Amino acid sequence: MPELSPCLATRWEAVGPREAGFLAEPLPALGDAEGAGVPPGLPPVVDAHVHLFDAGLSAAIWRWFERYGWPIRYKLRALDVVDFLLARGVEHVVALHYAHKPGIAEAMNQHMAELCRARPRVTGLATVYPGEPDARGILERGFDAGLAGVKLHCHVQGLAPDAAEMHDVYAVCQERDLPLVMHAGREPRSPGYRVDPHTLCDVARVERVLVDHPRLRLCIPHLGADEFDAYAELLERHDHLWLDTTMVMAGYFPVTDRYDIVARRPERMLYGTDFPFLPYAWDRELRRLAHALGPEALEAVLGASAKALYTIG
Repeated sequence: MPELSPCLATRWEAVGPREAGFLAEPLPALGDAEGAGVPPGLPPVVDAHVHLFDAGLSAAIWRWFERYGWPIRYKLRALDVVDFLLARGVEHVVALHYAHKPGIAEAMNQHMAELCRARPRVTGLATVYPGEPDARGILERGFDAGLAGVKLHCHVQGLAPDAAEMHDVYAVCQERDLPLVMHAGREPRSPGYRVDPHTLCDVARVERVLVDHPRLRLCIPHLGADEFDAYAELLERHDHLWLDTTMVMAGYFPVTDRYDIVARRPERMLYGTDFPFLPYAWDRELRRLAHALGPEALEAVLGASAKALYTIG
């Protein structure tokens, strides 16, 4: 278990994470020092898990995190998010967003496409609320505008990975040969969600998706938290599966650091941060990975794997 602040340690001694979930109660900010830039000597860095929303949605997400998650350290608007990371030496950003209800994805995708045109070092993904009217058309138009994949969030959207509403999304991703990033791990479990992720999400459901859609290129964030070993095994069975490291390698949640999983298949591991929705320094996870992984693994995890998945030149 990573070193925890006293209040975190006390809470997790009383209630185990398996029973309560990572967000049974809001977590604290860490107040740790941040670096001025990417540490010298590292290979090119792609942050493959950055969130860009318009001002209204950002404010709503900040409120949710303040109530159910943790204090957000970087309350930045979309272009400021990008400029912050690029100014500190991040070479490229993969930008994600998700529609929490029907009827908003089209405008969200237009906003994302405009951001990508304004900042060419951003690769933006589309979103859709699965099952909404013209879901396929919403994604097709997003792709035609230059978006390079799709982001879904099972917890927020209230749908299991193998729900019928998901199949159009999987089909159009296969047809266009564009990747899907889907938060389908069981954690973080929180009373702030209208569903229980522990009953909605599990690795067996994700494997059914991979079997039913064998050409789907799928990335599961957060190393599939909290079913880490099961997702590591799934990587060995499915060549079109990727994982990202986001937040679970930062020593914040009460889980054992899984550098063994990251180092085992670095060519299918992506570094990501969840920036700007962080309770700690922007480079915390980057510095920890830099100290734990060898040069070849670092080159893959910090940039090369993301460049291959998203065809970033």
